[in-house]
Order: sequence, then C-alpha cells, then structure tokens
Amino acid sequence: MPIAALPVVALLVTGLLLTGCAGTADTADNVGSAPGGTAAPGGTATESKDTAGTTGTTGSAGTTGSAGSTGRSAPEAQTVEPQEISGLGPETRAQIPQTANQAVVVRGDDMDSDRSVVTVYERDPVTGWRRVTDEWPAHNAREGWTDDHVEGDLRSPIGVFDLTDAGGKLADPGSKLPYDRGRAFEAEGTGFEGESLEGTFDYVVAINYNRVPGTTPLDWTRPLGQEKGGGIWLHVDHGGPTQGCVALPRERMKELLRTLDPAKRPVVVMGDAASLSL
Repeated sequence: MPIAALPVVALLVTGLLLTGCAGTADTADNVGSAPGGTAAPGGTATESKDTAGTTGTTGSAGTTGSAGSTGRSAPEAQTVEPQEISGLGPETRAQIPQTANQAVVVRGDDMDSDRSVVTVYERDPVTGWRRVTDEWPAHNAREGWTDDHVEGDLRSPIGVFDLTDAGGKLADPGSKLPYDRGRAFEAEGTGFEGESLEGTFDYVVAINYNRVPGTTPLDWTRPLGQEKGGGIWLHVDHGGPTQGCVALPRERMKELLRTLDPAKRPVVVMGDAASLSL
C-alpha cells in the first residue's frame, strides 16, 4: 500500500549616603546614582506555520493516500501568547528594555502611601514573564511616589531603572552583582517613626536613578545634577518609611541579592499601582 506523507507543522518562536535611604529627617541625600535605561518593549514571541501537503497515489480502485490528496488541511498550531507582568500598562511595559530578563516590581499602595509590595519576575523567551518569588512587604518614601523626583521631596521616583551594583556593611551573602563591602555603609540615628536605623545598610542594591552604573553604591556622582537627588537604594527595612528608597525585610534582601543576575540585565519597575497600570 502507499505510505501517506505526514503534514509538517513548524513552530518558530522569536524570541534599586542618600535621598531616600534611611528614613530619618536628618539623614542627607548623600549618594549619587545615571538614570536607568529604558528601551522599547520586551520582545514578543510570534510563530509561523509551514504546512506541507502530500499527493495521493492512483490505483486500480481509485485514489488513495494522504490527507493532502483528500483536501483536508493540517490542524492549526496553537499560538503561544507570552505572559506579561500583571498590573503593568503599555506605557510602563514599553520602558522595560528588550534585554532585561529579570524585573523587581515595586508596587506602591497609592501615590501618597509609604507601603508597597515587591515581587521578582523572570522572562522566558517563549512563555514570557513569570513570578519567581512571593510578594514581599516593603516601605517606600514617607510621602509616597513622584514622576519628577527632586532632592528632599521625600518621595520615591517612579520609573524603570537598571540594577547593576550592590554592597553593604556585612559580608557578601552570595550576590551575583558586584558587591562592595565597607564600614561606610553605616546608618545612624532614628527614622521618622522613632525606629532605630542600625543595620539599614547591611545589604543594599543601588537603583540606577541619577548615578553612574558600574560603581559602588557609595559613589556620589549625579549626572542629572544635585537637585535631582540620588542615593536611591533597595535596602534593609528599619520598620518605617524612607526618604526615597525601597526597604525590604532583612532575609528578603539577602534573597534578592542571591537572585539578581547581571547576565539577565535586571531592572526595577517601581511606582504606585495606578501609575504602573498606565
């Protein structure tokens, strides 16, 4: 008997010393930090289909053979729709560079709130973004958020910023990012709610807002000028609002340092929920 040729379906998939760090009224904005790069939206996966029909064989009893000879088309391949980060609108997604495959999402309760939630996502070239951590409670600046941060406004900047450098007073807990350990990572005094700031900078990740990437978080250089503030970090939570940084529980900061991978070009996506949804 003739052997039917099979239809072929090919799937191609294209594939965070300091404006904001410790929340004390007498802590100066004393760390410089270049604005995080933004770029076109992350790549989306598409697919194409190449279906090859086959010809039948004519025998004495008539025409026999494959589905191609009987006019039946190959089954449609299922389209893979890459997943997006939940809660982000098109304007925010467009700021995430195509090269970024890790994103620390800091979602504030509202524009004037000092409370937020942090979640880490990673991007797969086929399936898109997926959450790789639980939701972590966090503090942000005392007055909330702003899309035009200036020194001393006690608001955290809204935007998408690169994460390239880390450090702290304590030994490196296993960071993949360059880690600068030093006694200069010292926080003294009390925060806005009277809480001690001791240990706040035991672990930090510099957010590339108004700073030079590839330098210690302690670098004072501010490419956009002193008035635009700087020293915006992810650091250990001291139990109250910050001057501009994002503060996480100690164990979560250690986990974050172990998770961020420079090969995945990590960014932080930060702001109040309503702003991020735009």
